[in-house]
Amino acid sequence: MGDKGAGNHSDVTDFILVGFRVRPEFHSLFFLLFLLVYGMVLLGNISMMAIIVTDSQLNTPMYFFLGNLSFIDLSYSTIIAPKAMVNFLSEKKIVSFAGCVAQLFFFTLFIVTEGFVLAAMAYDRFIAICNPLLYGVHMSRHLCTQMVAGSYFCGWVSSILQASITFSASFCASRVIDHFYCDSYQIEKISCSSLFVNKIVSFSLAAFIILPTIVVIVVSYVYIVTTVLKTPSSEGRKKAFSSCSSHLGVVSLLYGTVSFVYLIPPSNPELRKVASVFYILVTPMLNPLIYSLRNKDVKQALRKILWRRKALS
Repeated sequence: MGDKGAGNHSDVTDFILVGFRVRPEFHSLFFLLFLLVYGMVLLGNISMMAIIVTDSQLNTPMYFFLGNLSFIDLSYSTIIAPKAMVNFLSEKKIVSFAGCVAQLFFFTLFIVTEGFVLAAMAYDRFIAICNPLLYGVHMSRHLCTQMVAGSYFCGWVSSILQASITFSASFCASRVIDHFYCDSYQIEKISCSSLFVNKIVSFSLAAFIILPTIVVIVVSYVYIVTTVLKTPSSEGRKKAFSSCSSHLGVVSLLYGTVSFVYLIPPSNPELRKVASVFYILVTPMLNPLIYSLRNKDVKQALRKILWRRKALS
């Protein structure tokens, strides 16, 4: 094969983000849709973090993880959505090389971290339901902090590997990325280098970083379901399943949409873009709603905040 081009990444100063291949008049509609959903992401996740921080009754491991989940959702949406909205109204649709590296780096950081935080939340529910008498011992504040710190560490490792291997390639054929953000798959498509090492790194990340989070979640819920089914009272079973339903809904949303994106054939890039919108914007928008609508503690804390505001006005 040889060297497929003379240029390399040092010659590239920017990329062009194609976005959605629609008629120009639809770009304003996409801008408004993104603005509306992103506004709800901001409102929902900032409100959730504020409720958890201000209400002392929510000072528990589950809400500590939930607060971090809201911060992560807010972060990776913010990395993608504002730039995408600017490009909807721009003719050039350019992103700098450094901006593209930063976008891929931080998006990978937060999306991988979210997977580990969701695994930690599954373990938390497992301890709460299967070993309730030892919950305070097993889920100490120190352990919870270590689990979240470990989640971010794994996110950093993944993002460093993913960004460095993606942008070490040569870009001599094109600088046009067929997406609305710097997606590693689409960046690799415009590379003229061998992608063998990229595939090895991606497989390794999936095997040693992503797969363990899925295993922890699945095993935790197998034990949870087994324990709940042994509970003699129907009220006890209902209460146990209710405490897990929100987390299970969030896990299903994230892993379901991400899996769908990668199951879509490469020959249908527009469908991949639409599916990407779901885990970049729709999932972070729905997560606070899932936890607030199905959680009496959050609803009670929200009522207290609204009552205090009413009393002060």
